[in-house]
Amino acid sequence: MFPIIQAAGWPIWPLIICSVIALALVLERFVNLKSGKVLPPQLLDEAIMVSRAGIPSPDVVTQLEQNSVFGEVLASGFKTLHDNPRATEEELRAVLEGAGRMAGARLQRYLGALATIASAAPLLGLLGTVIGMIDIFGSQGSDGGMGTVPGGGNPAQLAHGISVALYNTAFGLMVAIPSLIFWRYFRARVDDYLLAMEIASERFVRHLSGLRR
Repeated sequence: MFPIIQAAGWPIWPLIICSVIALALVLERFVNLKSGKVLPPQLLDEAIMVSRAGIPSPDVVTQLEQNSVFGEVLASGFKTLHDNPRATEEELRAVLEGAGRMAGARLQRYLGALATIASAAPLLGLLGTVIGMIDIFGSQGSDGGMGTVPGGGNPAQLAHGISVALYNTAFGLMVAIPSLIFWRYFRARVDDYLLAMEIASERFVRHLSGLRR
């Protein structure tokens, strides 16, 4: 691999940097988009159960807030009732919607960067290819090269140079294709989380309305 990197020249280094960043983003998103950190399956039922007799204590609300991303959304509803026990259902819904938007922004963090890498990597590879082709034809057109002395130039050298230049395009696609795949995968996963949170929040609002004093 290292000889290929050397042969491809300096234009391949931005692609290597992009590949390292993309790998780091993919690993980070895999860790932080686990269901246990975003939307634990039984969290809503547990929150409803502990609040059947009334609004839970601040310690319980803090523990819920630290549980997961969805826990923060549920905790915002409890905090609203702590501050204003007579909050209307519309006010509670607005609070949970605001918390949900903040949660959505957190879930989509770094996805824009991954999409940018997926879009930019092929262009960086093409740039490296063009630069390589310029160097190749420039060397072939020098003294003793093609176009100056009949029979000059080395077709094998030219073919080798073109293949080296294409390394950049190939490496750009190798970076872009996985980045695009993971970006679409994470986007779909985030959309599923947001839909599930929206449905669960609507049920939680109805529950909170019954706790008002």
